[in-house]
Amino acid sequence: MDMTTVGLLYPGHSAEDDYPRIGFLLDSDIRLPVFHTDIGEDAHREDALVEMGAAERLAAGVEELRLAGAESVVWACTSGSFVRGRDGARRQVRELARAAGLPASSTSFAFVHAAEALGVSRVAVAATYPGDVTVFFEKFLESAGVEVVAARASGIITAAEVGTWERERVLELAAAGDDPRAEAVLLPDTALHTAAHLRELEETLGKPVLTANQVTVWEGLRLAGRRAWADGLGALFARPGRAPEGGRTPRSGAAPE
Repeated sequence: MDMTTVGLLYPGHSAEDDYPRIGFLLDSDIRLPVFHTDIGEDAHREDALVEMGAAERLAAGVEELRLAGAESVVWACTSGSFVRGRDGARRQVRELARAAGLPASSTSFAFVHAAEALGVSRVAVAATYPGDVTVFFEKFLESAGVEVVAARASGIITAAEVGTWERERVLELAAAGDDPRAEAVLLPDTALHTAAHLRELEETLGKPVLTANQVTVWEGLRLAGRRAWADGLGALFARPGRAPEGGRTPRSGAAPE
């Protein structure tokens, strides 16, 4: 099989080391080059997040990713897309696709498509964000037909702080955000290290867990027309016919946004 390359535009430096970890668990013919966009002001605040995802910031990295052989590109930021609302996030992705000349998406849409692929319609959100930013994510999901039955906000202002969270705090966040009505739990911040904890998260909660860096890679592969499976990356990457830790086998794929 030919090499599949997914280009990732990642704001600043926080948890980008999740991507080589995910790449290691995937097939050896999958590459995940990362271009670091200018984060601007590191603040989970509406105006700063809108500026962080400005078209010119994202476009700055597309040439490097094209030269790396990218077949798709994903804006690896959740809050920097959903804060614009669903229509604004769509425009952002369309502008990125035009600039890159490649299929493009963002982590916000990745969560919607991943939920569809798992057949999940009711979710709980366990967010690192302040309350008002978490509400933006809830509204984004609900506008896409995903019901949010519970949401927990942690009140963290900067990605830099989130990037320091270790295993115990990640597990505590997911458990605190879970709800018995939820079919899956979503952890939406790409600044949060989760790749090493996906198996334990799903075993602990007994349901699928979708995390930002996980769904970002999955979305890029989906756009590139590549299906991939891996042990240790949760229900989303579970092999067909094999029950994952969370107990739900994903469907074959989701329709494009």
